[in-house]
Amino acid sequence: MSDPSHGSASHAQSTPFVEIDRSDWSRLSPTTESPLTDAEIFQLRGLGDRLDLNEVAEVYLPLSRMLSLYVANAKRLHESTSAFLGEKTERTPFVIGVAGSVAVGKSTVARLLRELMSRWPDTPRVELITTDGFLYPNAELERRGIMARKGFPESYDRRALLRFVSAVKSGAPEVRAPFYSHLKYDIVPDAQVVVRRPDVLIVEGLNVLQPAGNGHRLTVSDLFDFSVYVDARVSDIASWYEERFMALQRGAFTNPNSFFNVYASLTEEEAREKARFYWREVNEPNLLENIRPTRARAKLVLRKASDHTVRQVLLRKV
Repeated sequence: MSDPSHGSASHAQSTPFVEIDRSDWSRLSPTTESPLTDAEIFQLRGLGDRLDLNEVAEVYLPLSRMLSLYVANAKRLHESTSAFLGEKTERTPFVIGVAGSVAVGKSTVARLLRELMSRWPDTPRVELITTDGFLYPNAELERRGIMARKGFPESYDRRALLRFVSAVKSGAPEVRAPFYSHLKYDIVPDAQVVVRRPDVLIVEGLNVLQPAGNGHRLTVSDLFDFSVYVDARVSDIASWYEERFMALQRGAFTNPNSFFNVYASLTEEEAREKARFYWREVNEPNLLENIRPTRARAKLVLRKASDHTVRQVLLRKV
C-alpha cells in the first residue's frame, strides 16, 4: 500500500487518499467466501461490465466487509451518543453514495453492494435508489429548454432528492420516490419506489457528490455516511459508452415502445456515429465539467482498467 504519487514526495504527503493495489486490497478479506453464484452475478452486471466471481472475491467482498465495519461503528457511536444524552432513539439508516460517469459501471457496483451487504448480519435490509427518478419529466425539461442537457445537474429536482434522502436518514417509516423508465426515457406518472426504514440506503447517480450550489446550505452528499466514486480513463469510458450504445441498438432499442426505437434501423456505421455524437456533445462535457471534479469528495475511489476490472482502490485517510 502506498500514497498515490504523481511526481514529488510532497504531493504524496498532501493527498487525502491511500492508494491500494488490487493484489493488496484482495488480501483484506481472505477468509470470506463469495455468497453469490455465477448466475446471480450475471443478472447483476450491466451491459459491457466484465464482472465475474474473481472480481467479486478480490474487489467487492473486501469493500462490503469494510462497509459492514463502518456500519457497525456507526451503530456503536449512536448507542454511545444516546447514552451520553440520556435518550433512547432509533438508529437511522446508513447512507452510501455511488457516483461516476455514464457507462463506467456504477449501477453494477451499486447493485452488487446491495446484494453483498444484505448478506452481512448487521445489514439484512439494504435498499437501492437511483437519482434517475429525480430527473425532471421530459415535458419539464423541454419547457426549460434543457432536454439536450439531460443528466447535467440542472436537469434534476435536487430539492426533491434532498427531501427524500433527508426523510430516510431521519428514520421515517416510509418514503416514496418517483419511478424512472429507461424504456420510456422518462418519469412514469403515478409509479413510485417505496423505501421502508432500511439498515442501509445506497444512492446511485451521476451527480450525487455535487457540492451545494449557490444559495443552498445543504446538498444530498452531506447526508452520506460513505461514498464511492467509480473511476476510469475518459478514453476508456468513451469506448465503453459506444459499445453499450451498440448493444442497446441491437437489443432494447428494437422494442417499439422504446424512446430510442428510431435508432434501431440505423446501420452499424450510423449507430456508431450517433453514439459518438452523444458522447462528444453530452456525456463527455458532463463528465469533465460536473462529475469528475467530485471524485476527490468520495471516501473511496474504484479505479478501473481498460478491461473494466478494478486495478486500484483509493481510500480516504482516517
